[in-house]
Amino acid sequence: MSTEITELLGQASGGNREAFDRLVPLVYDELREMAAARLRNERAGHTLNATALVHEAYVRLVRQDRVEWKGRAHFFALASQAMRRILMNYAEARNTGKRRGRAVHVDVDSVAGSIAERQATELLALDDALKDLEKFNERGARVVEYRFFGGLTNDEIAEAMGLSEATVRRSWRAARAWLRDALDPSVTLSWPQHGSGQDAEPGAAG
Repeated sequence: MSTEITELLGQASGGNREAFDRLVPLVYDELREMAAARLRNERAGHTLNATALVHEAYVRLVRQDRVEWKGRAHFFALASQAMRRILMNYAEARNTGKRRGRAVHVDVDSVAGSIAERQATELLALDDALKDLEKFNERGARVVEYRFFGGLTNDEIAEAMGLSEATVRRSWRAARAWLRDALDPSVTLSWPQHGSGQDAEPGAAG
């Protein structure tokens, strides 16, 4: 299936919308798992469901008709970025009643109840911190983005970014240390774990 996905992405890079549509059933389950994992890390009361998040991510991905898809890992990396933007739209809608960036395809009245106020504040704080991090450590910011919003493993991030896994781990540790200092101690976002103490959340010890 991985080969078929790569072939369809290659066709989609040439602007073949039919190839992209054929791709969706092959990646839907993984996209939904990514979305569900991200939402499981949110506190109880988050009513945005995984299906809605996948739908929004797909709409954004299909609009990127000029992307040169480099393979499966690249696709899921961009899906992580799409989910980040969607969640930021939801978070800002919760805080201000207005959409930020390109509009999401749901009523803002329903969006406002999807994320608790504290969750929205913390997501926006992370987004702002990542934008600051990008200014001097873009690689580290991308690693955090792919891990937090897409739940990608170090291996997957390494493939998507053309790096070694060791480099990804070093980038994560540097970004984690910076975020620990940059984020207010009251920000207690749940971070995907990948089986080692060095992969703990920025606010955790270690």
